[in-house]
Amino acid sequence: PAEAGYTPPSLCKQTGSRNCSYVPGYFDHQHEEVQKEFLLRVTGDLHIGGVMLKLVEQIKKSQDWSDYALWWEQKKCWLLKTHWTLDKCGVQADAKLFFTTQHKMLRLRLPNMKTVRLKVSFSSMVFKAVSDICKILNIRRSEELSLLKQSEDTLKKKKKKDKNSKEPVTEDILNLCNSPVSSGLSGSPGLYSKTMTPVYDPISGTPASSTITWFSDSPLTEQNCSILAFSHPNCSPETLAEMYQPRTLADKAKLNAGWLDSSRSLMEQGILEDDQLLLRFKYYTFFDLNPKYDAVRINQIYEQARWAILLEEIDCTEEEMLIFAALQYHVSKLSLSSEAQDFTCESEVDEVEAALSNLEVTLEGGNASNILEDITDIPKLADNLRLVRPRKLSLKAIKPYWFVFKDTSVSYFKNKESAQGEPIEKINLKGCEIVPDVNVAAKKFGIKLLIPVADGMNEVYLRCDNETQYARWMAACVLASKGKTMADSSYHPEVHKILSFLKMKNWTMSPQAVSDPESIDMKPECFVSLRYTKKYKSKQLAARILEAHQNVSQMTLVEAKLHFIQAWQSLPEFGLSYYIVRFKGSKKDDVLGVSYNRLIRIDIATGDPITTWRFSNMKQWNVNWEIRQVAIEFDQNVSIAFTCLSADCKIIHEYIGGYIFLSTRSKDQNETLDEDLFHKLTGGQE
Repeated sequence: PAEAGYTPPSLCKQTGSRNCSYVPGYFDHQHEEVQKEFLLRVTGDLHIGGVMLKLVEQIKKSQDWSDYALWWEQKKCWLLKTHWTLDKCGVQADAKLFFTTQHKMLRLRLPNMKTVRLKVSFSSMVFKAVSDICKILNIRRSEELSLLKQSEDTLKKKKKKDKNSKEPVTEDILNLCNSPVSSGLSGSPGLYSKTMTPVYDPISGTPASSTITWFSDSPLTEQNCSILAFSHPNCSPETLAEMYQPRTLADKAKLNAGWLDSSRSLMEQGILEDDQLLLRFKYYTFFDLNPKYDAVRINQIYEQARWAILLEEIDCTEEEMLIFAALQYHVSKLSLSSEAQDFTCESEVDEVEAALSNLEVTLEGGNASNILEDITDIPKLADNLRLVRPRKLSLKAIKPYWFVFKDTSVSYFKNKESAQGEPIEKINLKGCEIVPDVNVAAKKFGIKLLIPVADGMNEVYLRCDNETQYARWMAACVLASKGKTMADSSYHPEVHKILSFLKMKNWTMSPQAVSDPESIDMKPECFVSLRYTKKYKSKQLAARILEAHQNVSQMTLVEAKLHFIQAWQSLPEFGLSYYIVRFKGSKKDDVLGVSYNRLIRIDIATGDPITTWRFSNMKQWNVNWEIRQVAIEFDQNVSIAFTCLSADCKIIHEYIGGYIFLSTRSKDQNETLDEDLFHKLTGGQE
């Protein structure tokens, strides 16, 4: 029933002639004195609009009925086509219809763990509802987000915590129920044009003075905007310990089981008024990030990344964890101090804007407006590297060779002189998995290549001598795995991104860092996952975080957040959503990782990748809805089929279609979304 907790009394089944019957209708209204049940005498050729008119006439109450519609509880569907007749809709005398509002209150938990309460359309498709929500919250590119129902395991842990706590937990909820969008009016645009006035200061993320008036017409007052656009004091280690943390790949698969179907409405999926859902970035392709317009969006991406690191939803090394901790500490410091909002020097703004535009290029993976290179001359790399091949029953064999990288292949020779002849081996990296194997403190710069073969993946390691050599070869390998050469415009930004990340990892202890008076109240346990709070004492952690902080201490607030996002994107597991599946012909379960450009079959016991399939090689995919099986065809007569065990197969189908849809976006396009194309690619034909 539309009204929470309201169950209609059972009615005697009405009988009548074929042409005339009684349809019971239930009226969802807050006033007790208003009758809530009505029996309408109708004919099958009466249209839905006529039924609503009859009902309103019987209610005899003067009010705005424009947001009301009929909900058919038994069929779990809205009757929104008011010109359709009852016969065409299949409505007969035994149908129970609910006359209820289409917009209802919903609680949304944002990536920064803050809860907002706002009116959302329960009759629109989730894709459209999310678009409206993002307009209210001033988040552009709503197609990257979706709504997630919390898994049973996380809720069980929360209930257990509430049972143990003596004091009732009162959650601070930001109420945006008076929003213009949720009232059915047009709100602020979720996209922007190149002539649009900047909405945020690109350094501090505060609303630009010219847009304060804009905020006065929106539920996002300046204060509310700061709640969404600023990072707030970190939670205590105790709170962190009480939150759900996935330990295995199977646990990580549970996190992705609750995505709502974008092609159906909230009501059709059993969501009731005032339920709580999670608003999350579902697709990890953050297009066109711009600090002038995206302060809320950048902060929410940063927060989603931060919680993924703290709760170990994504793995990282100890060295990387300290980088993330240092950046969080810096963001936390700037967010709390008034200094973050006092940058007014024009000359400084220009330099920072230039730095941020470079960052934007890096985050997007390159800009086509770079200096044109001669496309007939594909660059190549040639250098001395060491090759490591792991052996099962003996130590690793490490040998130096002369390596040549050209197109998407790497070849190696005994020495430089023999490079004119046949190579010892030529490895094509297209479709390979490239994993960094780096420890800056130990001067270890390795590249792990996972090469697909018939029975799984072969491991090969390349060892470089220094940061520069590593950055050039790593960038070439990453692009080659995607089928791109070094002539691609994204090669140099990729090298720059790798070098800047290595620079952050390269720090030395300075005496004044430890004696920094601000570090006394640092609470280092708030910036790292529980594994490291158990491993180190508080003072040790603080010292190590402050060491790492020296390399990021000069960054502005938005810059630090963008660097955090960039470092998160550099992790091998970034952007992978896991599902437990059973491949056709297999006798055991596997994990399927879905990313923005590929699918990975992973061994559920060891976590090792078995095979990678790239979307660029995909010819077609479809779903057999009867047996809930996804079948995909790739180039070279490769085809796979699997059933999903940890979630509905529609979720994986939508993920694949969604990523393909997002790959069609272009800055040159008119800034409107092709919603029909999204539904064609993701909706499925059940």
